[in-house]
Amino acid sequence: MAKKQTFGSDALAAKAAARKMAKVIISTKNESGKYSYRETMIDQENVQDFIKSRKA
Repeated sequence: MAKKQTFGSDALAAKAAARKMAKVIISTKNESGKYSYRETMIDQENVQDFIKSRKA
């Protein structure tokens, strides 16, 4: 069965309200010399700021 699709201003408002997310994977080196990875979900607009803050 197909989903009901809405058109018009209601559909545009719902689409604009949906947040676009991005998965960022950060690697860090442990004391033992191995790498560990951490995944974080953040807003797509804030990806560059997040990466810059983690590099410093």
